[in-house]
Amino acid sequence: MEHKQEVSKAVIQRLPRYYRNICELKAEGEQRISSKALAERMGLTASQIRQDFNCFGGFGQQGYGYNIENLRGEISDILGMNRGHNAVILGAGNLGRALMENFHFERSGVALSAAFDVAPDVVGQRLSGVPVHHVDQLEEYLGQHPASIGVLTVPRSVANRIAGRLVASGVKGIWNFTNIELTVDAPDIVIENVHFADSLLALSYMISEVP
Repeated sequence: MEHKQEVSKAVIQRLPRYYRNICELKAEGEQRISSKALAERMGLTASQIRQDFNCFGGFGQQGYGYNIENLRGEISDILGMNRGHNAVILGAGNLGRALMENFHFERSGVALSAAFDVAPDVVGQRLSGVPVHHVDQLEEYLGQHPASIGVLTVPRSVANRIAGRLVASGVKGIWNFTNIELTVDAPDIVIENVHFADSLLALSYMISEVP
């Protein structure tokens, strides 16, 4: 579906929340929902939801609300979940392994095809069904098995160098868990930074403000 207007980052960041709640509603057996009911469930306003959805043309019908199944399909299309994205993980240490073992990439429409590391005890192994290759094979592998997403869980000291290799190999987006701001000289590359400490400190601030 073509966007009718420029979509703000705030709206984009709310889309996964919409998708998650709609999937939960579907699992609960719901068939339709109003913007008011969805807003109450998510802690938003009905007006905000309608504005967000209108960025993509709107999905509801006045007096009828939103068809759960149709809305789920529309949002999954917008999020690119049906575009066959492939991902590779750089770093099969504690965090990389935890993602492979516990995060269901396929539920987000992403196929995790391989991981890369330098440790002899993991290279050549399969972790949760994901083959682990030596990082020296990265370019060769991506040349034969293109990936659109690189997941970075490598040490900070090599993060920028590995990110550069991913970009040079055709990766379009980086999910960055290294806790540093990457300095990739490629304006078209999308980087999503995940800083666990930022989230914890924000929580610390908020509970500290509670009387």
